[in-house]
Amino acid sequence: MTTLALFRHGQTDWNIQRRLQGRADVSITSDARQELSKLQLPNTFSGVRCRTSPLVRAVETARCLNVCSFETDIRLIEMDWGLWEGETIANLRQELGTEFVAAEERGLDLKPPEGESPREVQDRLRPFLKEVAAARETTLAITHKGVIRALLSLALNWDLTGAPPFKLDWHSLHLFALNTDGHPQIECLNVPLLTARAHPYNSEDSED
Repeated sequence: MTTLALFRHGQTDWNIQRRLQGRADVSITSDARQELSKLQLPNTFSGVRCRTSPLVRAVETARCLNVCSFETDIRLIEMDWGLWEGETIANLRQELGTEFVAAEERGLDLKPPEGESPREVQDRLRPFLKEVAAARETTLAITHKGVIRALLSLALNWDLTGAPPFKLDWHSLHLFALNTDGHPQIECLNVPLLTARAHPYNSEDSED
């Protein structure tokens, strides 16, 4: 099994406004930069292979965490929200009514106009997961909420309808173990980053 650690990018103004970002290339806030610069990856992940989404909010996050070397990978980009990009869920529910409710109920097959479904996100992730598994090298991916949810869905065979099986802390690492075919299973969720005085993360002492 090969470990893949996922981390969501730092907060943006659009996150604060609860707007769907999708492919919009929005920078993280100055507060997010300051907060991330005070943190560090658990020692287990110091110096590991790192891949990031090509969007600036992911790249900036890697730099704030002092990741020495990383490469961007288009397969880690956020789900494309199409014509709904920039909108809020609350506004879409109000404007589209039952049409939007029906879209939400499709779960993995929710597809915004001119956008991408979570199932399609999974499809583009599968080759990436197979490559990581084949390399047999612990890998860190700095990416997006939609990508992490799509991977969790794969691991749990969850159709993305109803309440999530687990509550994810979007300021923490989420660890998945990949089998030889790249299929993920949960290794450990919500692993906090460290401050200067924190103790290194030890996977043997953690709870799933």
